[in-house]
Amino acid sequence: MSSSPSTPALMSLAPDEVHVWITEPERIEQPRLLEAYWGVLSPQEREQQRKFYFEKHRRQYLVSHALVRLTLSRYEAVRPEAWAFRTNAYGRPEVMGEGSPRLHFNLSHTDGMAVVAVALDAEVGVDVEDAQRHGETVMLADRYFAPAEVAALRALPVELQQERFFEYWTLKEAYIKARGMGLSLPLGQFAFELRPGQLPRISFDPRLRDDPEGWQFVQLRPSARHQAALAVRRPRLQPLQVRWQRIVPGGEEEAPELLKAQG
Repeated sequence: MSSSPSTPALMSLAPDEVHVWITEPERIEQPRLLEAYWGVLSPQEREQQRKFYFEKHRRQYLVSHALVRLTLSRYEAVRPEAWAFRTNAYGRPEVMGEGSPRLHFNLSHTDGMAVVAVALDAEVGVDVEDAQRHGETVMLADRYFAPAEVAALRALPVELQQERFFEYWTLKEAYIKARGMGLSLPLGQFAFELRPGQLPRISFDPRLRDDPEGWQFVQLRPSARHQAALAVRRPRLQPLQVRWQRIVPGGEEEAPELLKAQG
């Protein structure tokens, strides 16, 4: 029988904070930890994990979903295996049953990295992408991005366009995940403005019926290979602190780095 990994003392989470926890699934090879992760998954998660054909995808799923459970147990006295989730009409998971409904979380994973963001009483979305993966080109922007984003992207030197593409992509994914509506929100009906030294700003097509002043966005570059972005529904002029921390779930942790978003 798998034993549950030990969890640290409970942490506090203020309304003006978002915590982002980062791990690298492919680098976790200790049998003790992998067995413990399997032990905290629900029967449905275990069934889903088995369906992946490639080992690296099974590893990503196992570690990232254990990360969610172990992370939530940092904030509430709930065993990692006891968390229960429901999905909204668009498939976004939310806390239900035992545990605090005030906790909002969002998970993203890609080759080489998984991240989970946690907020209190605030809609939150996070996205991480492997910006070096093959097959992605800025041609996708012509099809999916807002005209202002396409123009700004194409105005850059060619050698800078790939990096900027992933900056836009992660921000857009973070926003639609925070809204909890997935790709039912047309990517071309909202646009990001990126200026050096400033936090990203969003604008909306009137059909989207959203307020730009009600959102804050933070970009992260957690590795040379990865691009990430965070979206939080919080008035832009209210202070926001984002703490992000690299961890091995159930293992040793590194010191956190504190980012402060400025309106």
